[in-house]
Amino acid sequence: MKRQFTWLDKTIIAFAGFFFIAPLIAAAEYSARGYGNKGHTLSNYSWIIHQLGFSPALWTSLRIAAITILIVLVLMVPTVVYVHLGGRKYRRLVEILCLLPIVIPVVSLAIGAQVAMPKSLQSTSYELCFFYVVVAMPYVYRTLDIGLQSVSLSTLVEASHSLGANWIKTLLMVIIPAIRSSTTGALFITFALSLGEYTLAVLLHFHTFPTWATNASQQNIYGSIAISVTTLGGAWILLILVAFLPRIKSLFARKERVA
Repeated sequence: MKRQFTWLDKTIIAFAGFFFIAPLIAAAEYSARGYGNKGHTLSNYSWIIHQLGFSPALWTSLRIAAITILIVLVLMVPTVVYVHLGGRKYRRLVEILCLLPIVIPVVSLAIGAQVAMPKSLQSTSYELCFFYVVVAMPYVYRTLDIGLQSVSLSTLVEASHSLGANWIKTLLMVIIPAIRSSTTGALFITFALSLGEYTLAVLLHFHTFPTWATNASQQNIYGSIAISVTTLGGAWILLILVAFLPRIKSLFARKERVA
């Protein structure tokens, strides 16, 4: 049964949409202004591409984000599933551990934990992946926890096992598709955090996209807003693609069966 939206629901959704979209539209308009507020141009966006160090910094951050997402999903999804199935007595402990990164200052994490990393990692930017995993844990845990609370997890697992699937197949083919929206949300949060985290990168002296953007934005005020709009818009486009990719695949598969 579909829910009927009342006028209050529609008003809240419209206000929330305006609250998030209006600043983005205003920033995009400001970033497209010509010097001296003379007309509008896309030169500020082309300026980003032609800045020295843009491609290496962006590629480094994308590579770090991809590895961070992989580590987060491999670590957190089985952990949260276990807590919901047979490890309820460890639920409070897991929650406390996942909330610790919120109260521990990032400076302490960068300076204190950095010396505990293997020396082979300390000299590479891949060291940031593990720090980003720790920073993203509170948000990823809560997102996955809410998603698993909305499904009958024990029923899904029993049905999958009764059909002969092992734990890995059950996790990949039953549980993750059942909480696809939560998994997508966790992926988006981790990607946005990895692409925009500045403090850890600058404290550990790594050249990533946020550090490059900070240095480049000092040269061009319109260009700095253009960098922000591009980063936020790119993250939203990625989220939309990830969210609708399974539907697009199913649509093409349905058309092939009909043909």
